[in-house]
Amino acid sequence: MTAATAQHTEHNANVDNAEIAKFERAANRWWDAEGEFKPLHQMNPVRANFIDRCAKVAGKQLLDVGCGGGLLSEAMAQRGAQVTGIDMGEAPLDVARLHAGQSGLSINYQQTTAEQHAADNAGTFDIVCSLEMLEHVPDPESVINACATLTKPGGDVFFSTLNRTPLAYLIAVFGAEYVANILPRGTHDYKKFITPAELSGACRRAGLQVKQITGLGYNPITQRFNESKHVAINYIVHAHKP
Repeated sequence: MTAATAQHTEHNANVDNAEIAKFERAANRWWDAEGEFKPLHQMNPVRANFIDRCAKVAGKQLLDVGCGGGLLSEAMAQRGAQVTGIDMGEAPLDVARLHAGQSGLSINYQQTTAEQHAADNAGTFDIVCSLEMLEHVPDPESVINACATLTKPGGDVFFSTLNRTPLAYLIAVFGAEYVANILPRGTHDYKKFITPAELSGACRRAGLQVKQITGLGYNPITQRFNESKHVAINYIVHAHKP
C-alpha cells in the first residue's frame, strides 16, 4: 500500500461496485457450507477462536466490517459479544438479518462503509474486525484508518487477508478458481493482495500496535483450516489501540 493508494476523499466512497455486485449475486448462497463460500465456512471457526482468545469477546461491543452474510458476526454473537455488522451489499445484509433471526441472535446490521461509520461512531467499539475484506476495496489503508478510529482506546482490531506471494496466487487464485473450481473465477485479484509488512505499516500509521500475526493453514485431507506459523497464503493480524 503506497501513499498514493492511501489517498481517499469524502466525495468518493471507498467501494468497488464490481466487487459489491459480485457478492450481491452470490448472497443467497452465503450460508451454503458446501457452496462457493465453503472456504469461509471452513475458516470461520479458526478465525473466531483466535479473536476470542486474544480479546475475550463476551459482553463487549464488537464491529464486523465487511460482514457479508454474517458468518463472523454470528460466531461472535454466539460467544456473547454485542455485535454490529456493516457492509455495502444490500442482498448479503438481507441474508444476514434473516439468518440471524432464524438463529435467535440479535445483531445490528447496517448498510454503510467503514469510513462513514467511523465519522459517526468514533471510539465506540471494544473490538473491530475486518476479515477477508481489505483485498476487495480500492483503498485498504482507508479501511484500516477507519477501523482504528472506530476502536476505543485500549481496544483490539483484527484484520485477515491474503499475502501477495506466488504461493498465494497458485493456491487462492489459480488452484481455487481455475483448477478446483472452489471459488468463482474472478473472486480475487492478485494485485490487491497485501503483504504482512504492508499491513503492519498501515496499522502503525493508524496508531495501532501489532501484537500478533498468525498464518491460516489448510489441510486438504481433513478439509480444515488451522493456525500456522506460515503466512505465505492467508494470515490474520491482531492489533491493539493504546
